[in-house]
Amino acid sequence: MTFIQKYLAWGAGILALLIALVFALPGGKARGFDVSGFGNLPILEGGRVKPLDSLARNSLLVIHSRQGFRYEGRTVGPDEWILDVLFRPQVADQQPIFVIDDPDVIGLIGAQQKQNRNYFSFADLGPHLDEIQKQASTAQPIAAQKRTRFQSAIVNLFDRVYLYYKLRNTLQLAGSPGLGWELQNLGTPEANARHQDLIQLAQFRILPPSPGANPDAWQSVGQALSTSPKDGPWHPGLVPLARLNLAYASDDPGSFNQALAEMNGVVARLMPGALAKASNELVFNRAQPFFVGLSIYFVAFLVLCISWIWKPELLRPTAYALLCAGAVVHTLGLGARIILQGRPPVTNLYSSAVFVGWGAVILGLIVEKMYRKGFGTAVAAAGGFASLIVAQNLGTEGDTMEMMRAVLDSNFWLATHVVTITIGYAGTFLAGAIAIAYALRKHIATKADPETDKALADMAYGIICFSLFFSFVGTVLGGIWADQSWGRFWGWDPKENGALLIVLWNAIILHARWAGYVRERGTMVMAIFGNIITACSWFGVNMLGVGLHSYGFMDQAFYALTAFIASQIVLMGICFAPARFWVDKTRSHS
Repeated sequence: MTFIQKYLAWGAGILALLIALVFALPGGKARGFDVSGFGNLPILEGGRVKPLDSLARNSLLVIHSRQGFRYEGRTVGPDEWILDVLFRPQVADQQPIFVIDDPDVIGLIGAQQKQNRNYFSFADLGPHLDEIQKQASTAQPIAAQKRTRFQSAIVNLFDRVYLYYKLRNTLQLAGSPGLGWELQNLGTPEANARHQDLIQLAQFRILPPSPGANPDAWQSVGQALSTSPKDGPWHPGLVPLARLNLAYASDDPGSFNQALAEMNGVVARLMPGALAKASNELVFNRAQPFFVGLSIYFVAFLVLCISWIWKPELLRPTAYALLCAGAVVHTLGLGARIILQGRPPVTNLYSSAVFVGWGAVILGLIVEKMYRKGFGTAVAAAGGFASLIVAQNLGTEGDTMEMMRAVLDSNFWLATHVVTITIGYAGTFLAGAIAIAYALRKHIATKADPETDKALADMAYGIICFSLFFSFVGTVLGGIWADQSWGRFWGWDPKENGALLIVLWNAIILHARWAGYVRERGTMVMAIFGNIITACSWFGVNMLGVGLHSYGFMDQAFYALTAFIASQIVLMGICFAPARFWVDKTRSHS
């Protein structure tokens, strides 16, 4: 490769990194309002302090499945949306953010099924809220895995509507004149009743504790308004909040931005460092490193595919450079999560998907550096993209940095057992991906290339050895953790069985190869089946809802997991079939 080609290849990687940096830049003001500054205000929600921007993004993902939407010809971002919900509910109620795809639920609210996604506003659902609540109350006592499609859909809709309802009644009761009016009418029986409603409905607490107080002693607006005059003066954040409310409702950007500065001053005085920590998380949210990373992986894979038919000497190194750029973004995102959360990289299913993808990409980069045939780049880019797509879907369930359950609250074991066994997941998936590349190439390539086939087999074999080691060590460490937490090393729990199956299957592959029971093709077929075992261990056992690991229960991915398993069985058949089996052999010999 000439110097110019090398320059162009790595220039593409640098350009990808520069584009990634653009995402982290602060956005402009919306209609003159410093909505980004408002999103930087720290709050307490879900047991942890976070910027209001995180709450807005997570809530919009849960309700709308996206972090923004189109309304009246423009894009509304999460910070502007949360401002509308909190201070202009009459506007927010008209915004079509509720996604309803189930035809029976659509029929329940008297709407017509559309060809594309069906979006509805809170105002659209208003006349049917009683019926939605009634149907959800009937379905909720039923175990999630036993609900009908309609029951699951109606419970999901009710949960999203209730989340929205709580948000719009957190800082002021929807329909009231505002927080300033509440401050002027303290002490009346009617006011006390409203403040109790605010306490009950508050989704988050926005008023920080006094210096020296318990760091968790944040207050909601309702709690602050319910404070008796005997307990001291108002919380100093109430007045700036009331001014923010009034300025936003009356469309006064100047007064709003001034009140925001006053609120920032109150937060800085009461809880030093909270604004800086919130700002760091806000930058992370804006940067969206995992979305940017999966986009770069997709482009890298696309460039590599083109290189197989046009200018491989230029495009193959370009694809590798793009993969490196994606790995840098992915790594920075993973590191930022570790710092923000103060935890090891894997704490829940979402973070495990992020980490599995990262591990596959790093291993792929090493493999490509060793063999330089493009297959390491291909499987790494595909694996990184696929795992981050899984993470994106898991991220729609709420805060991905939620507080740890008591049984998992151990940084030592999270950093040893969980990380180690997740590296085993990543390696097993990467070996399976290489086997898939082997199977597809065998039928697509027009002429035999034993050298490349052997290189792919060696890649898969080496990674299976790597995966066996980490899976075994991770499983043993998990048993030690279980002995400390639950008083037994092994209890045949579904999650434990899944981890053991990965160890056993990787060991079976190696022994079958050593003993000569399988050769190159058989090893690859078995490696693809390893994808099925790993997916069932990673996600499948979480759908059972039983065992000591049932805190990770989920049922939304059943059909996706079933489709994945079916695809792997098909690929096993393709791998096992003779090369280019569809070619008419009689014609080729004529």
